[in-house]
Amino acid sequence: MVTEPQVLRAGDPDDGQVRSVSSTAAPVRTVSKSPTRIALARLRRDRIAMICAAICVAYVLIAIFAPLLARLEGQNATDLHQDLIDEFGFPMVGPTGEHWFGVEPRLGRDLFARWVYGARPSLIVAVAVTTITTIIGVVVGLVAGFTGGWVDRVLSWLIDLVLSLPYLLFAIASSAVLVAIFGGADGAGAEDVAQIRFISLICVLSFFGWASLARLVRGQVLSLREREFVAAAKVLGIPTRQVLFKELLPNLVAPIVVSVSLALPGYVVAEAGLTVLGAGLIEPTPSWGLTISAATTYYRADPLYLWLPVLGITILVLALSLLGDAVRDAFDPRTRR
Repeated sequence: MVTEPQVLRAGDPDDGQVRSVSSTAAPVRTVSKSPTRIALARLRRDRIAMICAAICVAYVLIAIFAPLLARLEGQNATDLHQDLIDEFGFPMVGPTGEHWFGVEPRLGRDLFARWVYGARPSLIVAVAVTTITTIIGVVVGLVAGFTGGWVDRVLSWLIDLVLSLPYLLFAIASSAVLVAIFGGADGAGAEDVAQIRFISLICVLSFFGWASLARLVRGQVLSLREREFVAAAKVLGIPTRQVLFKELLPNLVAPIVVSVSLALPGYVVAEAGLTVLGAGLIEPTPSWGLTISAATTYYRADPLYLWLPVLGITILVLALSLLGDAVRDAFDPRTRR
């Protein structure tokens, strides 16, 4: 005979017998994580990535508080100390309490103040160019991949044209042309010309930097536009702009983040390299590239003059590169770190 399961109620005497308890198990709540949250969790567990992120933050703070750091030393990036330079242009003192990194040959400017101020143009150029190229590349890639037809053919041709241009030759020529157009005819001063060169460098790097990201985004959109959620959005009559930026763009976060993390160190090197070649920044803008270019004449007599900006660029680029590799591995679903 089948008996009903007995339920033990509150107040019933416990007679020591085993009784069947009927209870409804509470449902287990499972919290699903988005791919971005999973990638960020992997990134936080990576010690090398965290160390590199701390170094990058330290550089940003140095650039922001450069005037405060220079005043802490008691010097300025533009003051000349000719009394500390001999008749041949070499400094007569090394690192001291008044000049922590020594003074610059020939002009006698404080090297520590020049170094902390030199972090500013590198980071400003890298961040500005990365932001501009990311916006343009994402928009062009989304439109080309989703629209198709003649729009895709025209934008793809434009992407191929930009990628095929000789970057270095155009960068060198464009800077000189822009300075001649906007500052040369009016006899602009040194500070105005330096400002024009600064803006022209951002424009040149931005012009050549967006195409690679646009091609990457276009390829991703070509595979995503055939998915069910895109077809459903079209059937529901959702505007194209909303489909692009609310349906497709969230699925492109991983490649965009990886591209941004790898582009930053590249633009830091590009700014310094073009400045050394004479196509980048000029005096009186404090720049690591300008210091390297001037220090090549004095590297035997004053090695610190050359190695300070070289080490600054090397550490920053290495930290950004390792952080970019960690971000790429964290956002790659095939990688388990």
